[in-house]
Formats: sequence, C-alpha cells, structure tokens
Amino acid sequence: MLIIGIAGGSGSGKTTVVNKIIRSLPKNTVAFLPQDAYYFDNGHLSTEEKRKINFDHPNSIEFELLIDDINKLKSGQTINQPIYSYVTCARAKESIPVEPKRVVIVEGILILANKKLRDLLEIKLFVDTDSDDRLMRIIRRDVQERGRNYNDALTHYEKFVKPMHQQFIEPTKLYADVIIPQGGNNKVAIEMIASRIRLNLADYNVPDSNSTVS
Repeated sequence: MLIIGIAGGSGSGKTTVVNKIIRSLPKNTVAFLPQDAYYFDNGHLSTEEKRKINFDHPNSIEFELLIDDINKLKSGQTINQPIYSYVTCARAKESIPVEPKRVVIVEGILILANKKLRDLLEIKLFVDTDSDDRLMRIIRRDVQERGRNYNDALTHYEKFVKPMHQQFIEPTKLYADVIIPQGGNNKVAIEMIASRIRLNLADYNVPDSNSTVS
C-alpha cells in the first residue's frame, strides 16, 4: 500500500490535484481520506460558539482517529469514514465505508503538521498557490457552501485562515517531497506524480471499477 499526503493552504486547489491524480491512475486503486472529515464533532455548541471554531488550527482535527483509520486500511480492514458538515459543525450519524486500496491519498491543510501522521506518508506533496487566488476561492466557497456572507467570510479569513496559514501550514512546506505550484493547473507536475504512482502499481493486478472524489 502506497500512502500519499497532499497538503497546502485553504483554497490552494488540493482537491483538484487529488481528482486529477486519481483520474490518471488505473481503476479501483485509490482510497481517499479527506482531513475535513475528521474535524471534532461540535454539533452541541451554540451558534455563537460555533462561529469561534478555528478550523485552521491542528487542535480542531481528531488526528488520532485519522491515523487509526490509516493503520486499519494498511492491515486490510474497511473503515467507516466520518461525514462532517461545516454548516452544522457536527458529524452525521451516517459514515462512508472505505475499503483498502493499493493507494491511499490523505488530503488536507494540516496533514503535514502532525508528526505521527506525517511519518505514515510515503509521498508528501504540497500544493502552493498564490494567496490572492486562494482568498478568492475561499470567499466563494464560504458563501456558496458554508453558510457565510461576504463580510463573515472576509472576517473569518483575517481572524483565522491567514494567521493559521502562516503559523501552521506554510512551514510544513519544508516536509514536502514535491511542491506543486499553480495547483490543479500544473499538468506537468501532476503527470510526473501519477507516473511515479503507476510505477509502484505496475506489479499488481488492477480491478475494473473506478474510485473518484466527490
């Protein structure tokens, strides 16, 4: 099993990179674990308390569960990946079954900030995108998907996203084996990475169905 970590700032295009890598690999070879699924369940908090949650701080993520799930996949077990909602700040009662695959991709802003998790990653990638481009994507996403208005999105960026990026995310670039500038637009880097993964898979028989990221 090859475990790949894809980190980078919020709005950097990590999910686009993940999708393009998966589409370039043989069918049914990839299990995908998004860090966002492993935020602690804060559904019990008041609306005012939920507004104060710092999603860009390492303490907001249940790394122990994420690490445990990766180890279960390595041992051949199917896991139950949590489903997290930014709108309710809670985990759903349902979960997503994830089966072991030849490749496991772990994606998230802080996955290189946790040493135990970092030590499990055999290939570490960092998606590096201009801060202005990230800000535009973050505002658009927060308004369309996370129930914030324009002013709330800007305030959240200034109070949490930007300082946490500088403190916890940008420094983890040093741990990356490969830095991917321009995110999902960097076709050359993505193809080089996919080629490296395909070499790793060359000795294995590949089933027919495909794995994609929603």
